[in-house]
Amino acid sequence: MTDGISDESADVVGVLTERIEARFDMGMDQLKAAVAAAPTANPDATDVVKWHGLLVEAQSMLERTEDDLLAALQTQPSEVDDPTMGLAHRVNAAVTARDGRAMVVRWLLDPDAPGKEDLAAERLARVRPRSGPAVQTSAPHRPAGTPAPASAWRPARSAR
Repeated sequence: MTDGISDESADVVGVLTERIEARFDMGMDQLKAAVAAAPTANPDATDVVKWHGLLVEAQSMLERTEDDLLAALQTQPSEVDDPTMGLAHRVNAAVTARDGRAMVVRWLLDPDAPGKEDLAAERLARVRPRSGPAVQTSAPHRPAGTPAPASAWRPARSAR
């Protein structure tokens, strides 16, 4: 990983938590309380708090599966059995989940990340009311008694 998080870093959650706190200039507990009180006030903060929670959950799962694997390996003879190998696969899956969630948090914290302009434009469009349709959706109004233009649609004549 980049942005101050190395592949060897065991404390991905700690590093990202510090970056979140610096970005929003408040502790995580304060930020969570602010988002809970007004979830629509700052969509960026709401997204970061949500994904940080998912990251913390994934990190906890990873730690539990690592502990289970370690305990199983300590009881193994020289060869690893299938249940222990299954635990190893669970650890790999937990690492992948944690790293994926960490990537989302990093993306949310990076204002210049690819796709952010599109996301900002989409949010702005949702917030800004439209003044009307972009194109005219009905025929222009003609005062009564004014003939239709020659190009106007005419009913088909019956064929004889």
